[in-house]
Amino acid sequence: MSAPERIPPRSVSPQELLTLGELTVVGRVREASNAVLYCTVEYQGVSAACVYKPVAGERPLWDFPEGTLAQREVAAYELSEAMGWGLIPPTVLRDGPYGRGMVQLWIEAPADEEAAPPLLALVDGDEPGPGWKAVGYADVGEDRPALLVHADDQRLRRLAVLDAVINNGDRKGSHLLPTADGRLYAIDHGVTFNADDKLRTLLWGWAGEPLPSEALDALRRLSADLAEGRPLAARLAELITPAEIDALRARVGELLRTGVHRKPSGQWPAIPWPPV
Repeated sequence: MSAPERIPPRSVSPQELLTLGELTVVGRVREASNAVLYCTVEYQGVSAACVYKPVAGERPLWDFPEGTLAQREVAAYELSEAMGWGLIPPTVLRDGPYGRGMVQLWIEAPADEEAAPPLLALVDGDEPGPGWKAVGYADVGEDRPALLVHADDQRLRRLAVLDAVINNGDRKGSHLLPTADGRLYAIDHGVTFNADDKLRTLLWGWAGEPLPSEALDALRRLSADLAEGRPLAARLAELITPAEIDALRARVGELLRTGVHRKPSGQWPAIPWPPV
């Protein structure tokens, strides 16, 4: 009698793992303003580290009276995937030990963080230098200003476009997570998608410059995917309000109409505080 055919184990996608896996809380990230729990998740023999942000641990925000920060984090991930850039780690909305919340794959920092090229810097003088884009001046003490710059990096440029689309009100340097394989991830997208213009970011270096062709192509695809009846539009309707979806469509349309990177509105500080 021949031995039965061995069926190889089915691979588990990050979305399945995060959605269906068993969450175990390991500790709390205490630097965060809202509840952020470091967890492990396990499903069908596959395990990973992740972050769990329960809705019950969110502090109310006067300018985000509807919905939850967790829903906005998931909506930001959906937009990142729709644009084809994979800038946000896999993120889902699910029940956990402390109720419903956002669960996101944990991104490990490179073993040698100093080996990775820097993305932000402070430089003396009025010019950013080759390979850098100027953001603005920062007071570094002793009445000595320094020029804040970020790398002229395609990954950051994509992120600047994504932030303009999702209306990110809090893009700080600490939200940038480069990995050992050269990828760049961005985290903390709870204050996004407001119907009012809230864009605050460190990535103003391309402000007013023409959008690259790949960004325009991604925006055209996104515009089509946001049409009524499309799966992305239906998914977003579960996460953010109708007014916020209308404003999202308007932002995408404006970027396509102007063909340039967003510029600060001048109505409020354009850079978040603290910047990192």
